[in-house]
Amino acid sequence: MDDQETARIRALGEIAVEFDLDAIRVRTGESEIEIVRREPLTYAGPPVAHPVAAEPSPAAAGALDPLAGPPTAGANVRRVTAPVIGVFYRSASPGADAFAEVGQRVNVGQTLCILEAMKLMNEITSDHAGVVVRILPENGELVTLGQDLFWIEP
Repeated sequence: MDDQETARIRALGEIAVEFDLDAIRVRTGESEIEIVRREPLTYAGPPVAHPVAAEPSPAAAGALDPLAGPPTAGANVRRVTAPVIGVFYRSASPGADAFAEVGQRVNVGQTLCILEAMKLMNEITSDHAGVVVRILPENGELVTLGQDLFWIEP
């Protein structure tokens, strides 16, 4: 990486901080630079084991254990992913009904949520017909490009 490219990256990072941007992407000719800001990770220490009064069933243990890892989708699940970085909203306004609920049947082209990116509200529609089996982000959560938003089973 040459000094000029390093200076461009630093300048873009300063712009991202100055304007409190979550991400910035600049394309010049064949060159493209993307900077994504993240909060620094904090170390919480090693996990501590606590005694358990009764052993839950293996199925319940996986559902209740926060250390069990991220949920996994079944083989027939169709994923709806975030096409942009933005804030995830389940409804058009705070008091309005959600666009989609778990267990609801949705059609191709049906609005599932809104992603707010740079003050623009982007309606995210379903590419799949089926039943919503999981809504992964929480309302108001910042989602990243390509992050799973909905799982739909045909």
